[in-house]
Amino acid sequence: MLYKSIAPNQKKFTACRLQLKACGFRQKARSSQLKVHRFSSHLQIMNIGFDAKRAFHNQTGLGHYSRTLIHSLAKFYPGFQYFLFNPKSSSLFQFEEENIHEILPGHFPATLFPAVWRGSWVKKDLKNLKIDLYHGLSHEIPIDIQKTNIKSVVTIHDLIHERYPEQYNPVDVKIYKKKFRYACQHADKIIAISEQTKNDILEFYKIPAEKISVTWQSCNPSFGELLPDAQKKIIRLKYELPSKFFLYVGSITERKNLLNICKAIFILRNEAGVPLVVIGDGGKYKQQVKDFIKQNDLDKKVIFLSERSSAMSSKTFQNGDDLPAIYQLATALIYPSFFEGFGIPVLEALWSRLPVITSNVSSLPEVGGDAVYYVNPQSAEEIAEGMKKICNDQQFAEDLRQKGLQQVKKFSLQNCAAAVMKVYEELFSS
Repeated sequence: MLYKSIAPNQKKFTACRLQLKACGFRQKARSSQLKVHRFSSHLQIMNIGFDAKRAFHNQTGLGHYSRTLIHSLAKFYPGFQYFLFNPKSSSLFQFEEENIHEILPGHFPATLFPAVWRGSWVKKDLKNLKIDLYHGLSHEIPIDIQKTNIKSVVTIHDLIHERYPEQYNPVDVKIYKKKFRYACQHADKIIAISEQTKNDILEFYKIPAEKISVTWQSCNPSFGELLPDAQKKIIRLKYELPSKFFLYVGSITERKNLLNICKAIFILRNEAGVPLVVIGDGGKYKQQVKDFIKQNDLDKKVIFLSERSSAMSSKTFQNGDDLPAIYQLATALIYPSFFEGFGIPVLEALWSRLPVITSNVSSLPEVGGDAVYYVNPQSAEEIAEGMKKICNDQQFAEDLRQKGLQQVKKFSLQNCAAAVMKVYEELFSS
C-alpha cells in the first residue's frame, strides 16, 4: 500500500507509519472544534474512504460528481479524514486539502492488478487505515465488504443500461448489471442522485425503498463565478469560438440526441446564423451525426470543438478548467436528452447564467424546475422553436437566467454535502 497526502509538500509514508498516522488522525480530530458536532449528536469522528478512480481519471459526469462531493465534504466537515483509493496515479486532477489523502496500491500483486485491488483486495487497506465508512461513488463497492465491520454506501447515478441495453456493448451490459445489482444488494445505504434513479432501482432491482436516499448533486463552484470579459476573450480566441453559438456538452451517444439538435439547426438554416459548438466524443452514433451534417451542408454550422488541436492539446480543456468560460460565452445550452439519471450540464449552465433548452422527461425537470425551456426530445421542430425564441426574445432569455439563479440554490455545495452526511449519520444512529 502506498500512502500519499494530497496536500502540497507532504511526503509519502510506509505502511507501518501509515497505520500509526491513521490512529493519530482520530485523536487530533477529537480535540478540534468541528462543524459536524453541531450537525449531529450521533455521528462520531470518522475516517471515510472513497472509491476515487473516477475522481482522478474521469472527465465527464461521474468524475465531476466525485470531485465536487469530496471537495465539499472536506470543506464543510473538516474534522473527518478522507481517504481516496485510487488504482493508479494521475496528474489530471488534484486535491490540495490537508484532510484528503490518496491511497495507491503499493505492493505486488496489487500494483500489477490495480482493478482487482480496487474491486476486492482494497479491503485489507481499509482495515489497516481503520476506515469507518466506505463510499462507492460510482455504482460499485468492493466484493464482500459487507463481511467486514466497515459501513458502506454506494451512489447510483442511473440504470440506463437496464432501460436502453441496445445502446451498449452486450458484454458491458452484463458487467454493469452484475456490478450495479451487487452494490445495491450489499451496500448498507444507497444514494440515488434523482427521484428518477430511485424509481429505476425500485423497478429493476426490487430494493427496499427505505434503503435508498435521494441526494441531488452539485457542480464545480467555478461555474457560478462571473468571469471578466478579458478572460472570456482569451478563451474565445484560444478555441476560435464564434461571436454567438449554441452549446452542447456531453458524450455523443444516441440517448443524448445530438442528431435532433442538428436537425433543428437545419430547420433554422435560413433564419438564424447561430452555429452549434459540440463538446464531447462518441463512436458510431457520432459518425451518423456527421453524415447528416455533411449531407445537409451544415459543416460550418456545427463545430466539434473536442476535435480541434487547440482543445486536444490543452490540459485546461481536458480537465474542464476552461469550461465555465465557454458556458458564459454561449447563447444557450441545448440538452434534449432522451433519458438522464441527473443531467449535470443543465445545472452547470444554470450556475453560468446560461439559458437552457432541455427535455421534459426523466430527471431533467428535477434539475431544471421552472428555469428552463422544455421540449419533446423527439421533436426537432420544438428544439428549433426554442432556439429561435431564445435568440430573438432577449427578455425571455433574461427571465430564464434569473429563474436559473433561484433554481440552483437547491443544489448548493453545502446543501448537497449535508444531504450525503445525513446518509452517513443514519448508518451510525440506528
